[in-house]
Amino acid sequence: MRTIGRIRVSLAVIVMSALPNILTAQPKPPVTEKKPHVTKIHGDTLVDNYFWLREKSNPDVIAHLEAENAYTAAMMTGTEALQQKLYDEMLGHVKQTDVNVPYRLGEYYYYSRTEEGKQYPIYARKKGSLDTAEEITLDLNELAKGLKFLSLGSYRVSDDGNLLAYSTDSTGYRQYTLFIKDLRTGALLPEKIERVDTVMWATDNKTIFYVTEDNVTKRVDSFYRHVLGTPAYDLVFHEPDELYDIGAFRTRDKAFIVVESGSKTTSEARYLPANKPDEGLRVVVPRRNDHRYFLDHRGDRFYIRTNDHAKNYRLVTAPDSAPEMKNWKEIIPARAEVKLDGFDLFKDHMAVVELKGGSQTIRIVDFTTGKSTPIVFPEPVYSVFLDTNPEYETTALRYRYQSLTTPSSVFDYDMEKHASTLQKRFEVPHYDASQLASERIYATASDGTKIPISIVYKKPLVRDGKRPMLLYAYGSYGSPTWPTFNSNRLTLLDRGVIYAIAHIRGGGELGEPWREAGRMMAKRNTFTDFIDAADSLVKEKYTASDRLVIQGGSAGGLLMGAVVNMRPQLFKAVVAQVPFVDVINTMLDASLPLTTSEYLEWGNPNIKKEYDYIKTYSPYDNIAAKQYPAMLVKVSLNDSQVPYWEGTKFVAKLREMKTDTNPLLLKVNMGAGHGGSSGRYDALRENAADQAFILKQMGISE
Repeated sequence: MRTIGRIRVSLAVIVMSALPNILTAQPKPPVTEKKPHVTKIHGDTLVDNYFWLREKSNPDVIAHLEAENAYTAAMMTGTEALQQKLYDEMLGHVKQTDVNVPYRLGEYYYYSRTEEGKQYPIYARKKGSLDTAEEITLDLNELAKGLKFLSLGSYRVSDDGNLLAYSTDSTGYRQYTLFIKDLRTGALLPEKIERVDTVMWATDNKTIFYVTEDNVTKRVDSFYRHVLGTPAYDLVFHEPDELYDIGAFRTRDKAFIVVESGSKTTSEARYLPANKPDEGLRVVVPRRNDHRYFLDHRGDRFYIRTNDHAKNYRLVTAPDSAPEMKNWKEIIPARAEVKLDGFDLFKDHMAVVELKGGSQTIRIVDFTTGKSTPIVFPEPVYSVFLDTNPEYETTALRYRYQSLTTPSSVFDYDMEKHASTLQKRFEVPHYDASQLASERIYATASDGTKIPISIVYKKPLVRDGKRPMLLYAYGSYGSPTWPTFNSNRLTLLDRGVIYAIAHIRGGGELGEPWREAGRMMAKRNTFTDFIDAADSLVKEKYTASDRLVIQGGSAGGLLMGAVVNMRPQLFKAVVAQVPFVDVINTMLDASLPLTTSEYLEWGNPNIKKEYDYIKTYSPYDNIAAKQYPAMLVKVSLNDSQVPYWEGTKFVAKLREMKTDTNPLLLKVNMGAGHGGSSGRYDALRENAADQAFILKQMGISE
């Protein structure tokens, strides 16, 4: 009880004393009690004084998080007007009442729309034509009443259009509950299934298949079948290997239900006919270490994207009656400089997505003629993604194009006439693209590797080192960080800030070799690439260290923690969002979500060689008595991917060890998960607060 009293007194002192006296005295940060927790492994003794902060049900922990929030609010006193101005500007760039481009599925056109003043989208459809009456299928604003958080997971309509299977998460913990809605009456069916990851319909419009997570680690491991209105929920498949998660989908031609088991390096697929839901699953190709493959279906054949003898993947086909490898027929060979990143099958065409030179391309293959035609894009630095394409018998391919200066734009590409038609460019009020410029530049890493950097800035740019910069990166899981448009970024660009993305190793921008060069025992390349990119930007006078702010989230938060330990003097300030910074402790705890499946991304610290390597960069374990840049660390109480205590412990240890007086702030979202607030206006408020911190560190006050 003494601890609770001390922390609550500290909170009261911050709230009552520090806020009114901010101009005369700096508020005092919360004092985090030390409770040594000892771990002995591989001859090492690890002492974690702040391990106790993971006790979410402990009132002391909640009081401490609230004290940190109060301290952050006190330290940000004086920026309220700037935060409001930033919020107003961001909101001014949003068309609050808007509608997405409808897509056709069966007899209906489906779309979502937003209304001014409402936090969440409204999902709706129209039958036969866009001129008919609207039918609202799901209004998330109604579902969110009385909730601090709401996220929509699955949204699947039965083939006959009568039933909607949807799932929602009301905490941010990525724990979704599945409901079935009768769209004819608006009533919910009795089914209510917990911990559902995704769902799909059989052809009979009454059988659903779904996958669920376990109750402890949240590993998605079970595939079920259920006939609506019956008491049976049949387990069809369980994945026993803790390195694997499962997913499931229905092929675009609606012929098969496919269940995929996958680790970070290996995959295996099973299938059953969608019109014969009672059949058992058949394996396509049995799993083999380091073999990954992904499939879809057309006609009487599976099309399989495989890394068998193909680091960057190749495409093969096989009869759906005998898909084993001996029957594979190659149709797109492997290429060293081009990654086959995906493909979408239609009745007469195939859209092939490829990565080349750090950019995405789409080309259309005509199955009748065999001809391959690339889609041409207008800018040298851009992002393009295949959009919603649910119909199999179509000649129109929908894709979404954008760049650092071009807002998100939806196109329909005629796969026979080879022409793109703009369906909608999302309106950004009060935006003049002619004032901005973007480019792709390169930094040279310490081993000679060229690191792409995408930048955008307000013209004109004079490279004299006087412009402030926000440098962002991720660099993990082979996940690319593409140069996309974000209207919230305009508030920074308008104030002269250069925004840059470092496409570092560990990401996927340059294919599988790029990913492999930044994972496991090569993970440090991710961090040194980022430092080399920052050094280059300073050397080339795009910015200077005293005005360079860096930002990253989740695994990108790990990046932030690692680089500030390695080169703290290179950066003016850091924003680390839901940062994965306590790598050793987390990876030693197999009961936590994600841990076991991540052994093939970071390494397993139970293995000495891998433990030793992780220890060289784990941010929490490498904090030292030295000067650090100003830092804003953001966590969420209900985060299941990176628990709140990681960033909280990181801040506590930094406060104990660092020798500077730079601001170190912890902001805790007490009602959300990994992605922060779910409501769009709440998210804008969060963004405005982040930007106020960033601009303050850059010396910009308005």
